[in-house]
Amino acid sequence: MSYLTQKTVKSIISFNGIALHSGLNVNLCIKPAEPNFGIVFKRVDLKSNNLVYPNFNNVSNTSLNTTVENEFGAKVSTIEHLMGALFGLGVDNALIEIDNEEVPILDGSAKEFIEKILSAGITTSAAPIKIIKIEKEITFSDGERFISIKPSTLSLDIEFELKYTNKIIGNQKNKVKVYEDDLTDVFNSRTYCLYEDIELIQKKGLAKGGNLKNAIVVKEKEILNPEGLRNEKEFVNHKILDCIGDLYTSGYRIVASIKCSQGGHYLTNQLLRKVFQNKENFSILEIKEKNLPHTLINRNLLKSIA
Repeated sequence: MSYLTQKTVKSIISFNGIALHSGLNVNLCIKPAEPNFGIVFKRVDLKSNNLVYPNFNNVSNTSLNTTVENEFGAKVSTIEHLMGALFGLGVDNALIEIDNEEVPILDGSAKEFIEKILSAGITTSAAPIKIIKIEKEITFSDGERFISIKPSTLSLDIEFELKYTNKIIGNQKNKVKVYEDDLTDVFNSRTYCLYEDIELIQKKGLAKGGNLKNAIVVKEKEILNPEGLRNEKEFVNHKILDCIGDLYTSGYRIVASIKCSQGGHYLTNQLLRKVFQNKENFSILEIKEKNLPHTLINRNLLKSIA
């Protein structure tokens, strides 16, 4: 497989499942697309004005998920796990048809998206990839929470930390090299919540489809899911998955070093808005070299998840 050229899925990939927040049953299909098409959502339940582009400028909500919306009010929400899977597997182009407003939550991670995409296969075009290279350090903060992005030579490094008073979650930190490391634990890590927050979340009309099959629930010193955690850093690894998915609303893969403390969808979106408001902060490069630098190749991903 060439890592220098744009990729799409080989065949139509179908998913069906419950949406985490609406609780509705949703059908979703990932379809092959031509080079330079990008990632595009199509609301097939709407007859017109139904294309929604997952761009950071189109993000209309960051409360417990990432929602994108077009100028006509058509929305697609909870896109972050699917976008993280597409980013991680190097899928540049795909038409994603969906018959409702929210992407199905499946098991609460990107695991099923990754497995089905790999099973269907990925096809390579002759069109060169483009990457975003960060030129200046940019920081966005919200009280004690912050996120920063700064130049990196050839890699995308994400360092993320959580700070919870809850003893199970506690202070958890991890750092990954997205194009080099085995990201199996990141892709397999599920969304989570504290038991005491559930009532408040549901009063807001959210998490109607949430259950122990698609989310980790922590109650004081206990994990309510009978199977426990999938990996010892599942909480922070899920936040890294969210971050990867939200970064893909930039349109291309990124070369940068990112640090985040207690962040989430809001901070990542605000950081991207800040980066792209000034052309001096970034450059977009078309990769035409015969050999891609080794750190821009996730060498372990395909063999470790397959």
